[in-house]
Amino acid sequence: MSVYTVVEEHQLVAFLEDYDVGTLESFTGISAGIENTNYFVNTTKHGQLEQFVLTIFEHHTFEELPYFLNIMAFMAEHNIPTAHPMPTHSNGYLKELCGKPAALVERLVGNTVEDPSIEQCGVMGGQLARFHIAGQHYEGTRENDRDLNWMQNTYAEIKSHLADDERQMIESEFVFQAQTDWAELPKGVIHADLFCDNAMFNGDALTGIIDLYYACNSTLLYDLAVMVNDWCRVHADNPAQIEFDQKRIDAMLSAYQTQRSLTEQEQIAWPAALRLAALRFFLSRLKDKHIPREGEITQIKDPEVFKRVLQLHQ
Repeated sequence: MSVYTVVEEHQLVAFLEDYDVGTLESFTGISAGIENTNYFVNTTKHGQLEQFVLTIFEHHTFEELPYFLNIMAFMAEHNIPTAHPMPTHSNGYLKELCGKPAALVERLVGNTVEDPSIEQCGVMGGQLARFHIAGQHYEGTRENDRDLNWMQNTYAEIKSHLADDERQMIESEFVFQAQTDWAELPKGVIHADLFCDNAMFNGDALTGIIDLYYACNSTLLYDLAVMVNDWCRVHADNPAQIEFDQKRIDAMLSAYQTQRSLTEQEQIAWPAALRLAALRFFLSRLKDKHIPREGEITQIKDPEVFKRVLQLHQ
């Protein structure tokens, strides 16, 4: 992520007055993620340290955000490990800070993982299925704003920046994806961005799923493919050396299906889902590389990683 909006201490002190979280002790910008500005915020209340994450939303509107924040609260209240947003005294979970929407969320214990174990992949498979099952009862709806139409529009925007082999790969993938009838597959609330850096672990115990700001109502199988593409690949400094770990894939899919069995149509569409999930992040990383946004702390993730993932699936 980048810190796009710089917050001054007096601004944060005034912001926190609308929460029952005590007195500000410290805050620091977080240099992980891509889309929003995030800070770690520490307060003291009755002599006890309280820890939170402050998110300032750089793209979403005040009208869009209740969907995400209410999902976070809904999942946490339905025993899905998720960071619960903090309520304000005045207006739900959302406030304005520096002229932008902002929310304060409890900071979870544990750490993200860079090289997940087979056990952790199994845990995530089971928890994603539980997330999907619980989401069937969530009443809010939101379209996927990173769907195939978005991919095609993004490609048109960046096409002139791309090498010939990249254009050929992407255009052939659009032809392939047109052959899958996504409308026939089961849908519901999906996370849509459940990478390794969006889950917190304490050992092999999941302490929380974070960053639900791409959540939407879309194809459940696609959500599973997004997760497999990140959690089950063997990371390498050289993207050309990336491979998939079949044991991790088997653990994740097996654990998922102990909670929710894949339909026959989903099993047929699984290769296409893996390719679509790879294409989505290949395109978004290409856009960040060629049309970057400015931020105080900037992290642009390597598109070559998902170029390799897409090649492997193709």
